[in-house]
This record gives sequence, C-alpha cells and structure tokens, in this order.
Amino acid sequence: MKRRSLALMATTALALSACAPVLQETPLGAGVAPPTEWRTSLEVTAPIESDWWDAFSDPQLSRLVEQARLNNSDVQVAAARVEEARATERGSRGFLLPSLGAGVEGGVRREVSPFGQAQTTVAAQPAFRASYELDLFGKNAARVDAAEAGVAASAAGAEAARLSVSAATASGYITLLALDKRLSVLEETLVARQEAVKFARNRAEVGYTSQLPLRQAEAEYQATAQLVPQLKAQIARQENALSVLTGELPGAIERGGTLADLRQPPAPAALPSDLLRQRPDVAAAEYRIAAADAQMRMARADFMPSIDLGAAAGVVLSDLLADPVGIWSLGGSILAPIFQGGKLQAQLDGATAQRDQAAWAYRSAVLNAFREVEDRMAVLANLKEQETALEAQQVAVADALRHARNRYRAGYTPYIEQVDAQRALLGVELSLVQVRADELTALVGLYQAVGGAPE
Repeated sequence: MKRRSLALMATTALALSACAPVLQETPLGAGVAPPTEWRTSLEVTAPIESDWWDAFSDPQLSRLVEQARLNNSDVQVAAARVEEARATERGSRGFLLPSLGAGVEGGVRREVSPFGQAQTTVAAQPAFRASYELDLFGKNAARVDAAEAGVAASAAGAEAARLSVSAATASGYITLLALDKRLSVLEETLVARQEAVKFARNRAEVGYTSQLPLRQAEAEYQATAQLVPQLKAQIARQENALSVLTGELPGAIERGGTLADLRQPPAPAALPSDLLRQRPDVAAAEYRIAAADAQMRMARADFMPSIDLGAAAGVVLSDLLADPVGIWSLGGSILAPIFQGGKLQAQLDGATAQRDQAAWAYRSAVLNAFREVEDRMAVLANLKEQETALEAQQVAVADALRHARNRYRAGYTPYIEQVDAQRALLGVELSLVQVRADELTALVGLYQAVGGAPE
C-alpha cells in the first residue's frame, strides 16, 4: 500500500509537470568568436609570469605591488564577497538534505473523571520529526548550481580586483619616478638659466647690453622656477595615492631607483584565443551566465508539483499509563500550482531576462577585452618611434641652443634666440621623460589587458 501511494504521487507529479514551459536559449548574438591574430604585432614578446611586476627589476616596485595585493581595501572587499558566496553555496546544499528536529510536548490537565472525581493528569510526549523535499524536478540542484557559479564568479572578480590593483600600483610607481625625473630636468634647467642670468647681468652692468636681455633671462628663470612647486605638489599627491593603494595612510614612498633604472621587459605574449581564458573579468561574466541559467531552472521548477515526505517518532509518557507508549507516523504530500495569477510566469520571464542581460554583459566584457589589448599594442608599437624622433630632436635642439648661446655671447644675435632654444630644449626633455614613462605604463596596461597570470 505504501509503495502504491508513493508511485501514485510520483506519477501524478510527472503528469502535472508536462504543463511546465520550455526554457529559452541564450541569445545567439551574445557569443563572440576571437580573431585569429592581433591587428598589431610586437617584435619582442615573452611568456607571462605570475609575478610579472618583477620583470621591471625594481625591488621597491615589487614590494609595493605585493603589499597592495594583500592590504588594498578593494581587494579585501572582493575577498569578503568570495566568503559570502561560499557561505551561500554551503547553505544551498542544505536543501538537498533531510531536515531533522526534536521536541517535547507536555502539560498538566485537571478534569472530572467519569466517576465524578477530580483528576490531575501529567503527560509528556518527546518526539523526533524528519522532513524531506523530493527534488524530482531539480529545483534544489539548480539552487546549488547557481550558488557554485556565484562562488566562481566572485573568485574571478577577486582576481580581477587583484590584477587591477597590481597594475594601478605599478603604473603609479612608474608615474612617481617620472615626476622625479621631470623635477630633476627642471632643476638642471634652473642651474643653466641661473648662469644665463648671471652672464646677462654682468654684460648689463658694464654697459655692453641694455637691461632687456637681463630681464628676459630673469623672466625665463622665474618661469621655470614656478614649475618646481607645482611638480613637488604632484609628487606629494602621487605618493599619497600610492600609499592608499597599498592600504596605508598617506605618506612618503621610498624609491628603489630612478626612471632610467627601470628595466623595460618584453611585451607579454598572448594569443587572441587565450584571452578568454586569462581575463578574470571575462571569466566572471561567463560564470554569471551559468548562475543566471540555474536561476531560470529554479523558476521553471516552480511550475512543477512539490513532493514533501515526513516522518515522526516518539513516546507518550503519562501517569495514566503504566509504561511509555511508542508512537510514529509516516506520510507525504504533493502540491501542484494551478492558478497563481501569472506570478510564476512573471518570475520565469524575469529570470530569463536576467540571463539575457548576463549574456550581453559577457559579450561586452569580451569585446572590451580585445579592444584594450589592441589599444595597448598600438600604443607600444608607436611610442618607440616617437621616442626615436624625440631623441633626434633633442640632439638638434641642444646643438641649436649651443649655437644661439655662442652667437649671443659674441654679440651677433639678440638674447631672444637663446630663450627660444632653451624653451624648445626643456620641452623636448620633458616630452622624452613622458614618452619613456608612457612606454612602461603601456606595458603594465598590456599585462593587465591580457589578464596577467591568474591564480
């Protein structure tokens, strides 16, 4: 009889499940086929190491990056999200297991017996109760799948946070060294312009020239001098930003060397097909699709009947009984939705829309990933040519300044020609510093764009 009842319940549930809707497929246009090759090819490449920041050969840069990966607030928040997702996943597994509880019911009753006498009865009934939801249509299994995908997405997000913080710290340190170099260029320029002021003053004092060259020399000196405090303020702000990135209060940053001491490592080697596996943000987007798919299956399972099994066992203790009496019960129930006012369909439609959102977000993440790599490669391919042109310009401008200075001192040309050459040389030297820093930060950006070497 028991077997017949269970078989009848299962047959009824399967018959009612035929009314459940069919799940929609993922949008076809959301997929992305990687290109066979990059638009821009770089001459020298090398495999990506897990600690790629060590390739710049600056121990202080490496120390700052590793400190940021451990202590940065964004990294810690991402790690906490992973723990939250793991807790949710552990909780979801509980739906696959029976639930067991224990309790005691008891009381004291005073009443009149059939013989007309007052009678007080003390009774107690300890019992164990168990219940189990038969996951015939996979709702609870889908719940676990969604939670597992959530854990994977959170872990990929945490890796993306570490990669982003690593790149920001490395780029910030390179920028700091570039600011140091710009300050050094300005200080060297000030020394040269102080000499020019001294020379112009001597000529003016003996009456060889008018006050105009002296005033021009003094103006150029002050024009350069006023840039120094601006640059020092930028250096302080950059140090503060780096300190906060590493999880510390704003403060000074120790240098491991100069901008010229930084090694320029080869560009990371990565095939377009590898990008989808290496980028943690792309992986996170893919796991979110899996989680949304599982949520859709859960929403569809709500159209199915639910089957609950229950059992209880215990004893009855009473002063009316000479000995305890054992009791037990075993049963089940089946409940199928018939009319819910469109609520279940709306829930399924919402879950489907969320899955589609996740699919299109994945496409966006993939397209942006390819764009970022192409952008970094294009920058690197052209910066070297720009640096070569600037170096040639620096030689020409320095030679022009030498001629202008000699002609001015010989009295052949006015001082303004020397001023123009000085301005041009300072501009070229500062541009060279910026281009060299841009090359290094572009390399950092490329390491980030290809996904680094995810853990």
